[in-house]
Amino acid sequence: MTSSLINYTLHLADNSLILGHRNSEWCGHGPILEQDIAITNISLDLIGQARNFYQYAARLANTNNNQGSEALPLAGFGEANEDSFAYFRNSEDFKNILLVELPKGDWAQTILRQFLFSCWQNLLFEKLSASNDQQIAAIATKSLKEIAYHLRWSSEWVIRLGDGTQESHMRMENAINELWSYTEEFFVPATYEMEMLNNGVGTDVSLLKAGWMQNVGKVFSEAGLTIPALTTIYTGGKEGRHTEHMHQLLIELQSVARAHPTATW
Repeated sequence: MTSSLINYTLHLADNSLILGHRNSEWCGHGPILEQDIAITNISLDLIGQARNFYQYAARLANTNNNQGSEALPLAGFGEANEDSFAYFRNSEDFKNILLVELPKGDWAQTILRQFLFSCWQNLLFEKLSASNDQQIAAIATKSLKEIAYHLRWSSEWVIRLGDGTQESHMRMENAINELWSYTEEFFVPATYEMEMLNNGVGTDVSLLKAGWMQNVGKVFSEAGLTIPALTTIYTGGKEGRHTEHMHQLLIELQSVARAHPTATW
């Protein structure tokens, strides 16, 4: 169970870290100053979530390794910590969903991705707040207050753009067409998710879809947007099979740490 628990915790951390990094690319480039600050603060919230999960994963991994179990890949580093998980794993070791690693695109695409993700994360963390694993439950409970803001902020923007000008509506439609095929991965469980479900730690992500579709549908309806038919499904990120964008993202994210691996700040 320990190995699957580590992988599950890393999955939760990786989702938040990678989306936080993508959102941080807007820092200094937002459409107006207030929203520039808002998206940057959301980035910090997500990275804070990632830190909490990485710290827990590191404790589990170090205990696991000290007991002689198989070590996790950390590019030759010994004892795990939050930095080693974030900066010294390769793309195939990351377990985030594909949606969060896609390029930020325009403002509509960034807004829509955050909304779709927050809708799902809110439902997921509500379930995880009752997890048998006290640490995961505590992190999920703490994060729910932040997620509520992320969801409210992004949903207001979806409505603002969808029900705005002809161009803003078109951009939202383009964003939906670009991102929708990646949303099914929310509800396709990886092997470690199934094991955590059986041990009372995780939840059945497939059962979150009905609530997610209902919540997304309400906002889309108010925005004058239509949920498209799902004709193509992209998955694999949870198992370490990523898009070509992930490698480039990690080059940027990890460049300083890998250039100065023994530095202290």
